[in-house]
Amino acid sequence: MHIHGLHHVAIIASDYPRSRDFYHRILGLPIMAENWREERQSWKLDLALPGGAQIELFSFPSPPPRPTRPEACGLRHLALACADAAAARSYLQASGVACEALRVDEYTGAHFFFCADPDGLPIEFYQRA
Repeated sequence: MHIHGLHHVAIIASDYPRSRDFYHRILGLPIMAENWREERQSWKLDLALPGGAQIELFSFPSPPPRPTRPEACGLRHLALACADAAAARSYLQASGVACEALRVDEYTGAHFFFCADPDGLPIEFYQRA
C-alpha cells in the first residue's frame, strides 16, 4: 500500500448556511461542487484546499453534538497550514471570528493559533516555516 496524501476531511454542520459561509467566504475555500441529496435530506459541499485535498461539508437533520472538546475520541482538530499565523489571526478576528492567542510550537518554533468553526470544531492555523 502506498498513501499519496490526504484526500478529504468530512465535517457535519448543525447550521449548513452558517458553516458554508464560514468555510467559503471567511476562510476563502473555493467551492468545487454543491449537491442536495434528497434521499438523505442533506447538503454535500466540496471545498478545495491548496495541494489537492478537500473539505466535505455535510448537513443532516438533527445531528448529535460533539461529545467534548478537545480530548474526545476521534478527530481532535483540523489543522490548516498558513504563511503567516499572525496575519491569519488578525483577518479572522476582523471577520468576527474569536481566536485564541498566538502560540509558539515548543518543538518546531512555528507560530500557531486556534479558533472554532460555527459548531465548535477546533481549527488550528499553523505557520509553515
